[in-house]
Parts: sequence; structure tokens; C-alpha cells
Amino acid sequence: MKESTTIVSRPKKIRFEKSGYYFIGLVAMVFLGFWPTYFSKFYDGTANFNFYFHFHALMMSLWILSLITQPILIRKKKLSIHRLIGKLSYVLMPLLFTSVILLKHYRIGGHVTDDLGARLWLQTKDLVIIGIMYCIAIRYRHNVQIHARAMIATGIVFIEPALARFLINSVFPKEYSMQAFLITIVLVYALLISLMIIERKQKTGRWIFPLVLILYIIFHSLYLFKISTPAWDAFAKWFVELPLT
Repeated sequence: MKESTTIVSRPKKIRFEKSGYYFIGLVAMVFLGFWPTYFSKFYDGTANFNFYFHFHALMMSLWILSLITQPILIRKKKLSIHRLIGKLSYVLMPLLFTSVILLKHYRIGGHVTDDLGARLWLQTKDLVIIGIMYCIAIRYRHNVQIHARAMIATGIVFIEPALARFLINSVFPKEYSMQAFLITIVLVYALLISLMIIERKQKTGRWIFPLVLILYIIFHSLYLFKISTPAWDAFAKWFVELPLT
């Protein structure tokens, strides 16, 4: 009598140890997105950027570099170097936040407008999401499933500004910039939903990507529908009038 064999299908998993290679694609996206307004200026000799632009570019580049190298170090069993870079992130992350704040403050130039509070949601969104995801990654640094997902989420935050600039500056006419931005939002949501579908049977850490999607929806709604409060408007005015830059 033949024994029956039961084939148990394992839930599909995301190969976190390969995520570094995917983030190399993010480098290309950033280069294309910021080519017309930043990188090309060095090529044609018209670059006249001040410290805030270069500081921001350096911090963002270092963070993306860490997202590329850290999973590769895990694969190569270079755990001591991986931990060292992880500790350096305690310094790099505050510097990254500082670079975003200083650049935004400089670009506003002290101009207080009626919709200032609503406009600030766009950069606030990136800082809130990357900040929450980084804190989760550090809190669960000994839980690979949660830690890896949260770190990947910090990289996903870079997709929107790079892709939106590429579509607005290189694909769509300027009068269709809002449509280009909406397409970017749809693509980011599609990526997150795809990750959620792939991970729908996982037991650990699958709440990370739904949390990121919820945060995106909240902040995009605030920005697109120009929703603000007197308290937030007062904060925005206070921030712009600070003697930072």
C-alpha cells in the first residue's frame, strides 16, 4: 500500500538579503530625477548651489548607500561591519533630518503664504515616515523580519521625490506637473500593495508595509486637499521665520 504524500506550499517570501541590489535601481532613479535640476548643472558649468543643497545630497546618498551595503554585508556574513554601519546610522539619521529641514527652510526663503501649512505636509510626510520606520527598525533590530522590512520602507520614501521629479522634468510638460505627481503616488501605492499581497501569508512583520501605506494616504490627503489647522499654520509660520538659513 502506497503512502500518500502531502505537499505543503510555503508562503512566498521577500528575499530581504537581496534588497541591496534593488536599491541600486533607486540610485539610477535619483540620478534621472535630479539630473535636470542638480547633476546636469555640474556638467554644463552652471552649478551655483550653496551648502544646503550639497549637504542634503550627501546625506541622502549616504543613506541610500547604507541601504545597498547592509543586506550585502549580511549575505557575505560580514556581521561586524554591518553592526558598525548600524551604529553609525545613529549619527547619520539626525544629520539626514537636519539636511531636509535646512534645505526646506532655505528654499521657502522666509515667505509666509496662506497655504504654507498645507504645502509643508509634503516634506513632513517624508520625515515622519522615514523617522517612524527607522525607530521601528532600531527597536526591533534583533528581529530580522521586522527590522529588514522597516529599513526597506525607509528606502521606499526616496522613490516619490525622485520619480516625481523625473516625470515632471523629463516626461510630462510643465502644465501637467500635478498629473505627473498623481501618477507617482499611484505607482508608490501599487508598490506597497504588491508587497502586501506577496506577504499576505507571513506571520511576522507584515504590518510594516500597510502602516507605510496608511501614513502615505493620510499625508497625501492633507497635502492634496490643502487641509490644515490653526495650530499647524502657526507652527509653519514659526518655522519659516526662524533664523536658520
